[in-house]
Amino acid sequence: MTQQIPSTEPELSGVRNFRDVGGLPTVDGRRVRHGVLFRSGHLAHATEEDAAFLDSLGLHTVFDFRNASDQKLEGPDVELPGVRNVNLPLSDPADGSEFWKMVRDGEMEQLRGILGGDKGANRMIASYRTIVTERTAEHSQVLHALAEDSVPALMHCAAGKDRAGLSIAVTLLALGVEREAIVADYLESNAKHRRYKVRRSGSSAAAYSPEVMELLSPLFDARAEYLTAAFETVEQTWGSVDAYLEQGLGITPEIRERLRERLLD
Repeated sequence: MTQQIPSTEPELSGVRNFRDVGGLPTVDGRRVRHGVLFRSGHLAHATEEDAAFLDSLGLHTVFDFRNASDQKLEGPDVELPGVRNVNLPLSDPADGSEFWKMVRDGEMEQLRGILGGDKGANRMIASYRTIVTERTAEHSQVLHALAEDSVPALMHCAAGKDRAGLSIAVTLLALGVEREAIVADYLESNAKHRRYKVRRSGSSAAAYSPEVMELLSPLFDARAEYLTAAFETVEQTWGSVDAYLEQGLGITPEIRERLRERLLD
């Protein structure tokens, strides 16, 4: 039986952006059950107290959407007894590496050229669209696993914002959660205490200048336009959410009903 978690948000010192997705409303008047679906940033820096809290959730599965480059930078997740860890990278290890080399080296002209104006936000929008169209196998695997036996589950990437945010959004779409509620949950990642801690070594004095941080801000923000672009891509590519789930991800009405039984009140 799923354990009931406290209604107040836990204060985790080594895990950013943790939250229970429970309580979000569906279009037919139901709600996501508390204690079955969680999201967060990576677990590599979890303290003993953090790990004890996570252990208390009775997790069945942790889905880690980081790639090999992320894991090399941050380290592997802490091990939680009896929990199945599933690594499903949703981005290529080379993605973003150019930015961080430029940041470390203080190459301002190159950074301005790549991220200046609306370019940073447009790159994020393009990334969200690409994940929707090119990572259907991974999202299918997640939804099938949730429908079978993988709850309670925690989904995370590095910051718990983009790759985990999209995977949570896809899950919530399959459950019939109201679109506005999906976006509102996604935007919770902007809270100051949730945001990713930048742990980059840099030799250049310009590495963390205000201008660099301003240029990088689109990469660290959760913006409604990013998730909206993903929803638009679903509809442009498949015609509807139902078609995306069934044709793109292989999620039949029967599987969707099993998901709803497991994850909704």
